[in-house]
Amino acid sequence: MRDPLSDIIALLKPRAIFSKGISGAGRWAVRYASFGQPGFCAVTKGRCRLAVDGEAPVILEEGDFVLLPATPAFTMGSIEPAPPVSIDPKAMAAAPDAETRHGRQEGEPAMRQFGGYFSFEAPDASLFVSLLPRMIHVRGAERLTQLVRLVGDEAGRADVGRELILERYVEILLIEALRSAPADEAPPGLLRGLAEPRIALALKSMHAEVHRPWTVEALARHAAMSRSAFFDRFHQTVGMRPMEYLVTWRMALAKNLLQRQDLSLDAVAEKVGYSSASTFSTAFSRHVGMPPGRFARAGQIAAG
Repeated sequence: MRDPLSDIIALLKPRAIFSKGISGAGRWAVRYASFGQPGFCAVTKGRCRLAVDGEAPVILEEGDFVLLPATPAFTMGSIEPAPPVSIDPKAMAAAPDAETRHGRQEGEPAMRQFGGYFSFEAPDASLFVSLLPRMIHVRGAERLTQLVRLVGDEAGRADVGRELILERYVEILLIEALRSAPADEAPPGLLRGLAEPRIALALKSMHAEVHRPWTVEALARHAAMSRSAFFDRFHQTVGMRPMEYLVTWRMALAKNLLQRQDLSLDAVAEKVGYSSASTFSTAFSRHVGMPPGRFARAGQIAAG
């Protein structure tokens, strides 16, 4: 059966943009404004304090990994408090090869990490990112640390196939981070939904047979639950109503298919579960705000 997590990450189309080493010594603190793009870091030496707006502060230790799917504003610094210095993350990209040093500049650093950010190219990225936790903190993440190092190593090369390799590394990094995250501590969203066996079965069924004329009753039977119990549980764990999630997934797939030039409108409609092109066009216009033909032409113009 299809894995919704892998499906969504593939559709988000993550692209590596920037990564570099960061170190610190003595008392130091830096403040990053809300960035909007996914950010990550792996601590390879020492400890530091991370305070993401809206989340409880955490102490990051050697071997820890953090993923911020939308990178809200945050402060990072030494364990001993210090006045924060404002940092522009985009400005840091101007010197990707040089390690950024915070606090005392001389001597061995007390903390070292490797981090960076990437982008999602999918037009529905913000919607699906909203189904993920604001902060994913994984302790003792050796595999994730290795992946982060691979991203950094590849980013510093100029070999043939670099972009394709980086794209695959970032996809693997995202999947590994999300499946390593403690789902029972996650807020309502995709991770919580997939942690509930019966709700996960419904999610996997929608992804495996998106063209099927699903109803809440049919999904409830698939999950071996009553209609009302299934509806309430799905809403509580995923944060969306079952049909709302299904339509969102169908429209995300439709947008991806419309960017191809080898499929007719009838073919796209059939693939995403609509009986006719006119029915699909009405649903697409209501969800997206423009007819599918106009959306496809706009995508082709942008690509050109």
